[in-house]
Amino acid sequence: MSVVALVAAGLCAAAFLLRRQKIFPVAVMIAAIAAGFAIATWKTARVAHGVLARPMYSVSLSGFVQTRDIRERTDRFVLRVAHMESPRSQVKLERVRLSVRKGTAPAVGSFVELKARLQPPLTPLRPGSYDFGRDMYFQGIGASGFVTGAIKTVEAPGSGGLSLRYAAFMQGLRDAIDARIRTSLDGDRRAIATALLTGRRDAISPPVNDAMFISGLGHVLSISGYHMAVVAGVVFFAVRALLAHPRPDRQLSHQIVFYPYTAIECHL
Repeated sequence: MSVVALVAAGLCAAAFLLRRQKIFPVAVMIAAIAAGFAIATWKTARVAHGVLARPMYSVSLSGFVQTRDIRERTDRFVLRVAHMESPRSQVKLERVRLSVRKGTAPAVGSFVELKARLQPPLTPLRPGSYDFGRDMYFQGIGASGFVTGAIKTVEAPGSGGLSLRYAAFMQGLRDAIDARIRTSLDGDRRAIATALLTGRRDAISPPVNDAMFISGLGHVLSISGYHMAVVAGVVFFAVRALLAHPRPDRQLSHQIVFYPYTAIECHL
């Protein structure tokens, strides 16, 4: 990593020294590529963690619940492992993603004890297909699996940190918004509103879900509330500033609305 950083720094310095030369654009491009490789290398080293290589059965785990995902048939949550014990392996994992029966996922921020069956991250099903293992690795998750017994919520041995308190606050806010929507709307309107604002898609009926994807609007549900709020905020303030101009440009207003949405959609 240090070699990559030194090379990137050297190329950036060279580009700065060549700022008055004709090859300056080429030098900047090379320096930018080197800087990108350096940042990617740094991020990979920063998130480095243990990854499960073989299945493990009857693993005793304890730790803090970091995230909770309510799905159509089951619930999932990510556990930040504080203690891990297995009779046949000494591997230690930092975070695992576990599935449980619908409606039984523990609250975010709670400290739990449980037994689980763990599996290594999924590899691509065929060459060039989506790599779930890579996605989980950069999320800091070393294994996935399901809970095999009861989940016990116990007193935490210490504080979970500021990030955990923030996650618990955001989850509580999301639950409050979801509860408010469920009391105000009904049917598929309620399900779509919940999906857009909180990201929960478990209440959408199969016909509506199929119709959304067949019509090409399925990505709207995947974008969820955060990205919709970003796009709406950008469009609101940009259009407000544009309308304040004495002679607004129609082509510019189209670009202001279109490009941020396209960028977020392509990112997803």
